[in-house]
Amino acid sequence: MSKSVVSLHQVSIRFAGDSGDGMQLTGDRFTMDTAVLGNDISTLPNFPAEIRAPQGTLLGVSSFQLHFADHHIQTPGDAPDVLVAMNPAALKANIKDLPKGATIIVDKDEFVTRNLSKVGYETNPLEDGSLDAYKVHPIALTSLTVATLAHLSISRKDAERSKNMFALGLLTWMYSRPTDLTEKFLAAKFGKKPDLLEANMMAFNAGWNYGETTEEFSVSYQIAPAKMPAGKYRNISGNTALAYGLIAAAKKSELKLFLGSYPITPASDILHELSKHKKFGVITFQAEDEIAAIGSALGAAYGGAIGVTSTSGPGLALKAETIGLAVMLELPLIIIDVQRGGPSTGLPTKTEQADLLQAMYGRNGESPTVVLAPATPKDCFNIAIEAVRIATTYRVPVFILSDGYIANGSEPWKIPTEAELPDLRVEFAKSQENFMPYSRDAITHARPWAVPGTKGIEHRIGGVEKADQTGAISYDPSNHDYMVRTRAAKVAGVDVPDLEVDDLTGDAKVLLLGWGSTFGPIAAAVEALRENGLSVAQAHLRYINPFPKNLGEVLAKYDRVLVPEMNLGQLAMMLRSQFLKDITGYNKIRGLPFSTTEIIEATMAVLSD
Repeated sequence: MSKSVVSLHQVSIRFAGDSGDGMQLTGDRFTMDTAVLGNDISTLPNFPAEIRAPQGTLLGVSSFQLHFADHHIQTPGDAPDVLVAMNPAALKANIKDLPKGATIIVDKDEFVTRNLSKVGYETNPLEDGSLDAYKVHPIALTSLTVATLAHLSISRKDAERSKNMFALGLLTWMYSRPTDLTEKFLAAKFGKKPDLLEANMMAFNAGWNYGETTEEFSVSYQIAPAKMPAGKYRNISGNTALAYGLIAAAKKSELKLFLGSYPITPASDILHELSKHKKFGVITFQAEDEIAAIGSALGAAYGGAIGVTSTSGPGLALKAETIGLAVMLELPLIIIDVQRGGPSTGLPTKTEQADLLQAMYGRNGESPTVVLAPATPKDCFNIAIEAVRIATTYRVPVFILSDGYIANGSEPWKIPTEAELPDLRVEFAKSQENFMPYSRDAITHARPWAVPGTKGIEHRIGGVEKADQTGAISYDPSNHDYMVRTRAAKVAGVDVPDLEVDDLTGDAKVLLLGWGSTFGPIAAAVEALRENGLSVAQAHLRYINPFPKNLGEVLAKYDRVLVPEMNLGQLAMMLRSQFLKDITGYNKIRGLPFSTTEIIEATMAVLSD
C-alpha cells in the first residue's frame, strides 16, 4: 500500500514498560538516532529505584520521554503525543499524562487477565471503550518478535527480551529515523554474543519492516533539523557533561584530576565516565564509603591535584566534617551533589532540589563554601570548569548542585574548541625561607597552595584553628574571630558575573527567578506567556553563594518575584533573609520536574493577584 509522509514541527514520545523491558536503552537509542538528524532534543528518563522492581506492577514501571523538534525547545514536553506501553501497568501508570487524541501503541499480548488484575483493571481497556479518546494501536509485539526469532537457537525468554528492539524499529520507521547507528550500536554491544546480536538485529529490522508493510499505520512522520549555530554537536547528559568539564579543566590547568567517590544514585555515572579516561591523567578511586571518598579527594587537593568527590544527599551528610576541614585548610575541593528525593533514602531515582540549605549551612561552625548550580545538562560542562577556576583561584571548596533531572536528561551540546576554554593554570608555592602558609593574596585572599615535598615550605595542617600567617595552632580568641571572618570574606568576594535578566519590554512587573533544573520549564512558560501578550521577565541563578552583586538591584525592580523550586522554598527563604524582599514561592516535591503548564498557572495567579 502507498503510505504518506507527514511533516511535524515537534513530537514527544514516551516509552514505558517493566524495569527489565529495556525502556531506558530503547529511549536512549531513539535519542541518539534523532540527534544525528539535527533535531533539538530534551529527554526525561524515569525509573524505579529497585534493580528489578516487581514485574507487571505500577511500582515497577520504567519510562523514557523524548521531545524533539525542528526548533529550539526547553523541556521534555508536558504531555507525550505518543505512548509506547509494553504492558497494562505501563498503560495505567501513564495514561493520565496523555492528551486526548494521543497515539497509544501497546503490546496486546501482555493484556491477559493475570496482568490486568495485577494493576486493578477489571476489564480489558483495549476492549471496553475506555480508550476511545485516543488513537490506539494494539500490536502483538511479543508474539511477532518470538515468531521472527523462532529459527534462532535462543530461549523463548531471550526472544521475548528483544521485543523492545521490535518497538524501537517500528518507531524508527514511524519517525523516519536512521537505522544504521542502532545497527552499529547493537554490533558493539553484542559483538561477543553472536546469537543475541542476531536476535536483536532481526527484531529491530522486523519492527521497521512491520511499520513499512502493515496496514495498521498508513502514515509516517518527519521532523526537519533545528536551526542551530554552526559547529560540531553531540548529545550529552548532565553527568557526562560534568565529567568532560572536569577533564577539560584539568587539561587547561595542567593538573591531575582525582575523583574519590562512593557509588550512589544518581551520581554514579560521573565515576563511571571518568574511570574511562585514564589517558588524560584522570585518577578515579571507588572508596569503601562516603567519608573515605571525600578524604581521598581532599588529600589529592593537598598534594596539588584537582580533588573532586561526587555524591547525592545522603552521602553529602556524611561528608560534612571533611568539607569543614577543607574550609579550615583552605584547599581547592569540588563537591558534586546530584540531588535526589529525600529525606533519608527517599526517592533515589527521582529528582529534587532540597539540598540547597545543606550545601549552604550543613556543617558545624562558620564554614562557608561557594555554591554553583547548572541550569541544563550541557551547562554542566561550563559549571565544572567554573568550579575548578574558583576553587583553584580562591583555595575554597566549591559545590556543584546538580539534580537527577539534569544528570540523566540529555540535549544537544555544541562542542567548544580549546581556544574557547579559559586558561586555568595556577602557581604553587616555591621554595623559600620563612614560608608563611597562611599569608594571603591581596586580591583573592587565597593562601599559597603548597605542595608537600617542596623544600622550605613545610607547614602544619589539621582541623584545629590556624594562626594568621604562620598556620600554627592557635586558641587565641581574636585570631579565631579574624580567621573566621577572613574565610567568610574570601567566599563573599569570589568574582561572579552579574545576573542577566530577560525582560523584553523593560516594563514587566513580575520576575520569574529560578535555579538549577527549573530553567527549562520557566523559559518555556515565559515564552508561552509572551506569545499570549503578557509581559513577564525571567532570570536564572547559576551562582548561589556568593550571589551576583546586582541581585538585590534586580529584585527591587519588580513588584512581584516568583521562585519555583522543587523543595519547600529554600532559595526563597535565603532571598527574603538577605534582601528583605517579599518572595512568592511556588513549590512542588513530586520527584518530577515542573511542567510548563504548572509554571504558567502559577505565574497567572501572581499576575492576577
